Amino acid sequence: MIRSVIAVAAATPLLMATPLFAQQVTPPSVAPTVPMTAPMLAPPVITVPTLSDTQAAQLDKLLNGDIVAQGLKSAATATTIAPSKDELVRAALDHARAVHAGRLSEADFQRDWGLRPPAYDPTPAFADAVRQDRIGAWFASLPPPYAGYDGLRKGLQNYRSIASAGGWQTLASGPDFTIGASGPRVIALRKRLAVEDKDVDANGDKFDASLLEAVRRAQRRYGLNPSGIVSTQTLAALNVSAGDRVHQIMANMERWRWLPQNLPRDRIQVNIAAAVLTVFDGDVPVQSMRAVTGRPGDETPMLSSTIHSIVINPPWNVPTSIATKELWPKEKANPGYFKRNGFKVIGGTRLQQQAGDQSALGRFKFDFPNDYSVYLHDTPSRAKFASFSRLSSHGCVRLEKPAELADLLLKGDPTWTPEKVDATVAKGDTVRAPLLKPVSVYLLYWTAFASGNGQMNFRADPYDWDGILASKIEARTARQTIAAR
Repeated sequence: MIRSVIAVAAATPLLMATPLFAQQVTPPSVAPTVPMTAPMLAPPVITVPTLSDTQAAQLDKLLNGDIVAQGLKSAATATTIAPSKDELVRAALDHARAVHAGRLSEADFQRDWGLRPPAYDPTPAFADAVRQDRIGAWFASLPPPYAGYDGLRKGLQNYRSIASAGGWQTLASGPDFTIGASGPRVIALRKRLAVEDKDVDANGDKFDASLLEAVRRAQRRYGLNPSGIVSTQTLAALNVSAGDRVHQIMANMERWRWLPQNLPRDRIQVNIAAAVLTVFDGDVPVQSMRAVTGRPGDETPMLSSTIHSIVINPPWNVPTSIATKELWPKEKANPGYFKRNGFKVIGGTRLQQQAGDQSALGRFKFDFPNDYSVYLHDTPSRAKFASFSRLSSHGCVRLEKPAELADLLLKGDPTWTPEKVDATVAKGDTVRAPLLKPVSVYLLYWTAFASGNGQMNFRADPYDWDGILASKIEARTARQTIAAR
């Protein structure tokens, strides 16, 4: 019943918290130059019509089901005390804010969580839904309207079922094994894989060709090298509990709520945790490539912006922190390092690496305004793209196929044909190519996501942002519970 919605216990790491409002900035006082002719009008007060008995019963049922389905709570809590209609209205508005715009306040966001949902007041739409007796349709309109969120919601239901059925047994550590193996460890592996993969035969003690393919499918789901060898990394991924996977899905659902309700149709998305860039046309990916994202300690921030131009043959203006900690010590230890690697000293302390084959930015830099001084760029260091662990940069995003991305973004521009781009690269001059059609870019942190067939994929939480988010929501919920007493 709805008492559990109004006073949520902090029993799980992702619970309901207060709505997120836009940060309020008080402007400085300014003396008017002309007399004010009329007082400023206060915003109209929206009054919610009184619920009918039928609407109250419907709302009670919707709230108790949706708070679980949307990952705001692990399970509904029964109570014998029926909520009042006023309590139902308050609970419905709180629920709408949480599902539509997330559960954090502005103060809860870390600086490198650069996505902020806009302020959202559900009262007008809810009042209209009550008047028109369309409460069910209003409820259905609240969650993020994206296939990515829907996939997580379905995955949440599945993994909750797995967890409630007992989850899976932990696989014992031991030497690596693969096709040809047999015995108790293979029996345990089959049973474990069959929980998530319905194509796996859970019976048998032989590591045959079909089990080899099942192991490879699992490794792909976890972002590991699909070698078919059950190694320490594979065991670690398989031994994450079903309950932890539930919490991981819930954290990612929360981050989806930070996105606008209408994403631009043409956009670039970078999954920081998976180190992959994808170009989208609506919900359809049209280009994808591996990336290298920030290592822990040099995190790539979550943000949204717009790419307006591409710099061809960009020089690298070295950030002071990198110059001080990494490059000046190299020059001191090996005099001539700067000259050999194309660096010049500007103003006695500032470093710039000249454009060219040695430049850390390679031949392409994709510029977009942001508060973190990060961008997408090429790199002369290609080896890392072959790795399945690609969190290695200082925070910027290195691209596996930058020339292909440049061609796609400049497509249709008669000034910047592929031949003109190639000639400019070869000449070596630094040139900025403005985009005729600027494209939105989103740097996002997805550690759980569903593939097109509904299969859940998981990645590690390298920055511990899942855990930090859960802790922030839990703390906010606890504070609310205390304040409501």
